[in-house]
Amino acid sequence: MTELPKLFLDRMEEMLGEQYEAFLASYGKPHRPTLRVNTLKLTPDELRAIAPFCGDPVPWQENGIYYPDSDEVRPGKHPFHEMGLYYIQEASAMIPASLRTPRKGERVLDLCAAPGGKTTQLAAALGGEGLLVANEIHPARAAILAQNVERMGIANALVTNESPASLAKHFPAFFDMIVVDAPCSGEGMFRKEDDAVTMWSPDNVTLCAERQSEILNEAAKMLVGGGYMVYSTCTFAPEENEGTLVRFLLDHPEFEVVEPESHAVLAAREAGLIDRGRLEWVTTVQIPDEKRAALAEQVEKSLRLFPHHADGEGHFAVLLHKTAETVAPVATAPKSSRDKRKAGKPTTSGKGANSPEAAPAIYEAFADDVLNSAPTGTPCLFGDHLYLLPHALEGGRQALEGIRVLRAGLCVGEIKGKRFEPAHALALALRAANAKQVFPLESVEGMTPAETASAYLHGSTLPAPDRRGWHLITLTGHPLGWGKASDGIMKNHYPKGLRKP
Repeated sequence: MTELPKLFLDRMEEMLGEQYEAFLASYGKPHRPTLRVNTLKLTPDELRAIAPFCGDPVPWQENGIYYPDSDEVRPGKHPFHEMGLYYIQEASAMIPASLRTPRKGERVLDLCAAPGGKTTQLAAALGGEGLLVANEIHPARAAILAQNVERMGIANALVTNESPASLAKHFPAFFDMIVVDAPCSGEGMFRKEDDAVTMWSPDNVTLCAERQSEILNEAAKMLVGGGYMVYSTCTFAPEENEGTLVRFLLDHPEFEVVEPESHAVLAAREAGLIDRGRLEWVTTVQIPDEKRAALAEQVEKSLRLFPHHADGEGHFAVLLHKTAETVAPVATAPKSSRDKRKAGKPTTSGKGANSPEAAPAIYEAFADDVLNSAPTGTPCLFGDHLYLLPHALEGGRQALEGIRVLRAGLCVGEIKGKRFEPAHALALALRAANAKQVFPLESVEGMTPAETASAYLHGSTLPAPDRRGWHLITLTGHPLGWGKASDGIMKNHYPKGLRKP
């Protein structure tokens, strides 16, 4: 591990006092990796019944599971990972989206969403209802976010690539819940990532705190009165944690800090695994004397995770409630021709087979032939790809004008003339019972399920006597992708970009 910066250590010693030595010793503790079960597909007990690598539960998240840190146990390389049965996520990173479970039907924004851990956790809580907007400002990270949303079988999510200020212009007072897991100095990841150590500096801490305040100010504009907002970081720096929180509360009297709703999180705090925030650590914000006592009471409701108290990396999280709508709604910006191109206008037109008007009927014919039941949404053609926009998106496609959208709900397939080819995303959003024809990989004679799954993930065809047409390929009863049978062969439709070398 890279040597820790002296200025960082001096500050931590001043903060922690007699606990400093235990904190320092935690850097020699073995890392305990974790995964979170995707409850859109199965329960933790159901995963334990089929996966050999499940260990102890994560105390503050009922769907979190520790697994052995070993070269022999690699859940990220298992077919179950490709099927979206779980998400590899650091234990402490499960806390922010656990503070309040979104109600089904709510409109939720994950503002700084990549790579997708909190997005997929929020999606599981929504259970396919309502609307989830997952935004990431960096294009490459936004693409990874979109891939994870697809892998986890999420049908009611938009993935956008915008700045917080741009989104605030399009969605004033719109969301019931917003999660801001803000970019930070990354001190909490020093145990795992040497790059976080080498990039650290006091100046970067200051810059991060300024950026966090800007992001929170834009997020506040998008929250409805009575809504909830989570702010979190993976750093120990008070400037970025309690300091950013205090600045926000002083500038936004319409917000208050509330206790987490999660019984598991509260129990973990009661057990000493999770610490409280502390106002006395804030030295970079001028606090009026008459407000200090009230602010101290609010800051104490925020949460800190230190690695010498729990098996997890450093994290800070707080739940805020918007008591009233005091920010005037911001009018949506006028759309320029460039803005409209960013929204992904159809590349086809007219009344042909691949026109926006004909595409839904082609998909419906496929669904009638192949599916027992199909996902719902508003059909919308982007190029040759047909998406189902979430019904909870008011205004449908027009609501996306001027926004860079990577994923407009669920991609169900591609229109190829008068023919429809189902998307991999559709397979992962289905249950086995949704398909009229299922091809269990366990059914291939002369091969073990592991061998068959490996062959499918590598793009190989499989023997399929007496079968014909589209089949949902499954392993342990859960979808892995599509196959199309003819002449005794199951042709492989696992996406070429995902195939294993």
